[in-house]
Amino acid sequence: MVERVGVFVVSYGAREAAMVDALKRSLNYEVEVYVADKQKNPFNVKNAVEHAVIPDLNVELICRFVEAHKEKIDFGIVGPEKPIIEGVRNLVEKRTGIPVICPTKEYAIEASKVQQRLLFQEVVPEVNPRFRIFSPEDYSSEEQAERDLYKWLDELENQAVVKPDKPASGKGVGVWGDHFTTRKQLFAHFWENLKHGKVIVEEKLDGEESSFQAFCDGKHLVPLPETRDYKRAFDGDKGPNTGGMGSYKDVGESLPFMTADDREREIEIVNRLFRKWEVKEKNALRGIPFYVAFMHTCEGPKILENNSRPGDPEIINILPLLKDDFVDICLKILEGNLTHVELSREASVVIYKVPPSYGGFAEAFPHLVRKNEINSPIDLSEAYALEKRHGGKLRVYPAAVELKGNSIYPLKSRAVSVVGIAGDIESAREISLEGIRAIKGGALWHRNDIASKEHIGRSICHMEKLRGRR
Repeated sequence: MVERVGVFVVSYGAREAAMVDALKRSLNYEVEVYVADKQKNPFNVKNAVEHAVIPDLNVELICRFVEAHKEKIDFGIVGPEKPIIEGVRNLVEKRTGIPVICPTKEYAIEASKVQQRLLFQEVVPEVNPRFRIFSPEDYSSEEQAERDLYKWLDELENQAVVKPDKPASGKGVGVWGDHFTTRKQLFAHFWENLKHGKVIVEEKLDGEESSFQAFCDGKHLVPLPETRDYKRAFDGDKGPNTGGMGSYKDVGESLPFMTADDREREIEIVNRLFRKWEVKEKNALRGIPFYVAFMHTCEGPKILENNSRPGDPEIINILPLLKDDFVDICLKILEGNLTHVELSREASVVIYKVPPSYGGFAEAFPHLVRKNEINSPIDLSEAYALEKRHGGKLRVYPAAVELKGNSIYPLKSRAVSVVGIAGDIESAREISLEGIRAIKGGALWHRNDIASKEHIGRSICHMEKLRGRR
């Protein structure tokens, strides 16, 4: 007899739709899903026995939703960073006793970029770029801060990245050569952020980026295969940074531009961080406490940042490839005995389709915007038909869209994620693009070069050149 399991999911977009899909595909359990959602996501509405819209993902309201159904819920899983940072696990476990898969508030490392850098400096100093922390209380005037900053820029030869300590404070991360090309522009960005709190100014690194993720039960760290995210909005890595326009995973555990030593080094670095933390509280880190952005440089891997949540889009590359039952994985995380995860040996490519306002597309390419389709409903029927024809090798996950009546309307962020799965990256990419092209309406657009042979080839050549400098 199949056992019934109740799971609550805190959702923001396509990442959590992929989680719900992985839960509902369980063969060992009859899964009832309870979703606390940022918007009325049609995928979650269809698959949940109870669905609540909490636009600001307020942890108190999330907790009340769980309390209302606590007799039917066995555990919960959280995707977005905001409720993790605000302590949703602490609150839900205290008030209901229902275990939650995500780190506790104390270990939501993305809450402070300053604390991240200081932790890395203590445990793995060799992976830190050169950095300096600026505090607003240290400066009595704008001129004094400007002089101090310029001295540091002299040392960095202007190759700098400006990062606010807290998420979403000020004007966000700014990069020399991308967001500003003069010291005056950089200082204006820096000063605006300094009004909100501490700011890190660190060395801009030259290299190729990879995303490392690992499941954790509090005692064991289980590394997942590497993925490559595409942050920039437009083809050729042009335009502003976004939440991620897509990502790819190769057939094995590494990426085409990485060596076996690169992979082993990443695992060793993250394990050192994990051993530093796990001494304090055994189960506080369960979930995906290490979603690490590595930059592979001529000096080896460096850490750009770490997050205490699954990657979006990177976890979408992984979940459809799980050979182990996702419910069993979750239960082992809660029991503290997850030591291995089995995945199918396939490549996957994720591509997002987004509205014209996203990433500055409408301003950069007004002639390409189908103005008659702006704010119109989107049609996923052809994409869903393809999903069936591809027999599990294509999956469509709605993200920042809202169900109104029987119609689906895009919102302001990434609208729909499509993942293609195949025996190699190029074939997976073609499947993903086929699904993307099948999505109609809403004046949606996408990057065309995600996981392309040309882009991957440039990454390989870049790393070969950098390794030649060692």
